[in-house]
Amino acid sequence: MSKHTSHNRPLRVVQWATGTVGTSALRGIIQHPDLELVGVRVYSDAKAGKDAGDLCGLAPVGIAATQVVPSLLATRPDCVVYMPDRTDVDELCGILASGANVVTTRADFFNPAMMAPELRERVEAACREGNSSLHATGSSPGFVTEALIPPLLSLQRNLDLLTIDEFADCVDTCSDDMLLNIMGFGAPPQVFERTEFTERDTTFGHSLGVVAAAIGLPFDHVEVSSEFAVARSPVQLRETVIDAGTVGGQRHTVTGFCSGRPVLRFRSNWYVTTDLDKAWALRDDGWQITVEGDTPVELTMRFPIGSDPVTRAAIMPNVTAHRPINSIAAVCAAPAGIVTSATLPQIFARLGPAPRR
Repeated sequence: MSKHTSHNRPLRVVQWATGTVGTSALRGIIQHPDLELVGVRVYSDAKAGKDAGDLCGLAPVGIAATQVVPSLLATRPDCVVYMPDRTDVDELCGILASGANVVTTRADFFNPAMMAPELRERVEAACREGNSSLHATGSSPGFVTEALIPPLLSLQRNLDLLTIDEFADCVDTCSDDMLLNIMGFGAPPQVFERTEFTERDTTFGHSLGVVAAAIGLPFDHVEVSSEFAVARSPVQLRETVIDAGTVGGQRHTVTGFCSGRPVLRFRSNWYVTTDLDKAWALRDDGWQITVEGDTPVELTMRFPIGSDPVTRAAIMPNVTAHRPINSIAAVCAAPAGIVTSATLPQIFARLGPAPRR
């Protein structure tokens, strides 16, 4: 498929997966003035056949969700918004080879220079075959680790250390499957300590590495440290209750070093309850960014939406879902291959009405 560089028609988009974030993305596609939803990939029999509008709380739009991949690719989408909980490399490469560009929140593809060589070559071969592009983004990693840092660093001529502290009540932004089976919440401490979280421990270093290379401070190595806290009482997730005495909070610190000194750091404070056995100074959802350099900066970002669970469940997934949607036009116009925030133009959200065509 040839690259789409004009705005004479809406971009044809398939939403791939409708979990917590995928449902928000689906709503964003339907409501976007320059996008046309042409398909929805679902993974459960219960969702198959349902109208896309019904799946995301909107009026019916006449597009039925399906589990049949060939029928989705037959719609000749300009872009697939790929948001499953786990990456199927065969499936993803098939999408790219078919000529569809891909915007994804999957953690594997933020930084081609730091990817496993075999995976990078396989994905780039699929991009060459389809003349397609792949871009990974989201809120974190993504917005806070790549989009927000460059404006702050544009005030500097010398950087000592930039630190991002993230605070996130994960209940409203993640499915129970993600919380329990991927992130490890609800696990007994001894099980959590023995579990390897390769994706978690590499993704933020990869994302920060994009910026590090762009500012001339490429990482020579990345260090990761982790700790956890246990819940002191049972915790209600969306559908599951985790027991007291199991993991209810996690703190991970990822630091990138250049020439032996730390230059960029991300520290997550993720929790499903604040009733923990450790006296962590937890905040509401958001970020605290501290820049130590010749122009010191401190920036605090929070989401002022209160604690009502219905409101939080409706809004917080947008934080991750909307940047990928707003990136679609730029990715569709990008050269074939894995593209990063350093190679794409600045992402502007298209918020006005649809242009006359």
